[in-house]
Amino acid sequence: MITTRAAVLNEIGTPLELTDIRVDDPEPHEVRVSVTHVGLCHSDLHYRTGTVPTALPVVVGHEVAGVVEAVGSAVTSLSPGDRVTGALTPSCGRCVNCEAGHSTQCTRLDEVRLRQRPAFETVDGRPIERLAAIGAFSQHILLRENALVRLPDDIPLHVGCLLSCCIVTGVGAVFRGAQVRPGSTVAVIGCGGVGSAIIQGARLAGASAVVAIDLDDDRLKAARAYGATHVINGGDGDPVAELRRQLGEGVDYAFEAVGSARTAETALALLRPTGTACLVGIAPMGTELTVPALDFFFEEKRLIGSYMGSGQAREDIAQFARLYQQGRLMLDEMVTRVIPFAEVNEGFELMSSGDVTRIVVDLQA
Repeated sequence: MITTRAAVLNEIGTPLELTDIRVDDPEPHEVRVSVTHVGLCHSDLHYRTGTVPTALPVVVGHEVAGVVEAVGSAVTSLSPGDRVTGALTPSCGRCVNCEAGHSTQCTRLDEVRLRQRPAFETVDGRPIERLAAIGAFSQHILLRENALVRLPDDIPLHVGCLLSCCIVTGVGAVFRGAQVRPGSTVAVIGCGGVGSAIIQGARLAGASAVVAIDLDDDRLKAARAYGATHVINGGDGDPVAELRRQLGEGVDYAFEAVGSARTAETALALLRPTGTACLVGIAPMGTELTVPALDFFFEEKRLIGSYMGSGQAREDIAQFARLYQQGRLMLDEMVTRVIPFAEVNEGFELMSSGDVTRIVVDLQA
């Protein structure tokens, strides 16, 4: 067991508290990672504000990159010194979903994540929860071997962390979730980190039109750089009418990356008949949708969800890393600012700014 520094959420709606915690030794299939960088994600904000429930105290954070420091006795694929990012949905590899290629929906996830002892404790021995069994806002964390992906040496860790969440979620939703066809038309509602990744995924998939929809002109300007061919400010009027004016009809695929009932319903309305709406944003607990049933019957529209890219996370992250190496996937441009660990709470405040795509925290600074 070691003592390290972490940002702990002790009470909903309050700032994270930087304090010392104790981290357990790795179990046989676990790896201890010295965390270097963590991206700030809106799902972390959901837990901090209480719109998604969590036990307390808890260490949030999940979009993580770092260096392997120690490995358990059964670990064979990683060694101390390896640079890694997290594949945040460890899988059993044997259940019906894993065998069908849907490892993000492993039916034994809770069993896979189960530990005999708490991974994190206060210095006086009280257990501390970890968001998604990760708790990345700690200078040291424990992850299972199959929840880590080795990063090539030419991928900086401050951008490599994005691969573990917003990139695999957004680009994965395009290729694995909705399975966008070359030449098709795409709309993306919400152009933050995940939305920007979806736009890039649509470009990589060969979409003939990519329509970015947001309330902020700065984000729409950035969306064009990521591959949007059209932009719509949703605050200027009806985005459905404006999209049809620009394209002449609805789109083949609409992605929702905000996490609200209103934008989910808009995504469905943006479709032409036989189109697919894909919900990617995390909505607060209790959110319910009201959608016209006849859209599904007469127009054969589809409404689907996509969680963490809907695929094989470790394989997909490795492939997306190669796309970055080839200059086809933009990561450096997505990192708006890198801030020191002591400013993590200020980083969450910056997330509401329109000129921010991703804030990354340097846990070693």
